[in-house]
Amino acid sequence: MTVWDRPEPPTRPAPLDRERMVAAAVALADESGLEAVSLRKVAARLDVGPMRLYGYIASKEELFDLMLDEVYAEILPEEQPGDWREALRTHAHRTRRAALRHPWLADLLGGRPALGPNALAVAEAMLAALDGVADLDTVMRAVETVSAYVTGAIRREVANLRAERATGLSKRDWQRASGPHLSRMLDTGRFPALARFVYDGTEVDAETSFATGLDWVLDAVAAKLTPPPA
Repeated sequence: MTVWDRPEPPTRPAPLDRERMVAAAVALADESGLEAVSLRKVAARLDVGPMRLYGYIASKEELFDLMLDEVYAEILPEEQPGDWREALRTHAHRTRRAALRHPWLADLLGGRPALGPNALAVAEAMLAALDGVADLDTVMRAVETVSAYVTGAIRREVANLRAERATGLSKRDWQRASGPHLSRMLDTGRFPALARFVYDGTEVDAETSFATGLDWVLDAVAAKLTPPPA
């Protein structure tokens, strides 16, 4: 039985419910990362004993499931986009923005399918946009392909942001600090292809890089989508 299938316990003298628990856990994770979330810390933030939480969830993993579904509510589009490409693009950008607001989301993406009501609504919106565009197996591969790109790109971007926080160095600061070493290595002539990209390539910001890669993936998906026979 999942956490969504179990009813909450009856109200007790100190007000408590899953909504308050999830809000407290999300705030903790936003402040200090997923590793900072524990039932003890959530209980302390709510000013209740840790054992009280076990009336609402069976484990920390269930709390993570609830937190993930809470963020999926931010990913769900306000209205259904007009076509499949715009639906997948909207999903990708909304997921990225949610991950930038909640960097811990990157740690929970890409695992087993999320089964909360908001996650299922997001999946429904994507699949509905692709309904009838191709056969079911092709549609599933298309969604998997886009999701794999989005998850990978988000994890890379979040990893860079975490490195900036851990070291106190911005991307530019890190490049300046690492520049002399990289220049010495490139000057050896052992890495000619890399040198050409470093010296002659155009650097773009994270949002542009994400959007460009996403469009390339969507172009590749479009080439595979052919309407199923009537």
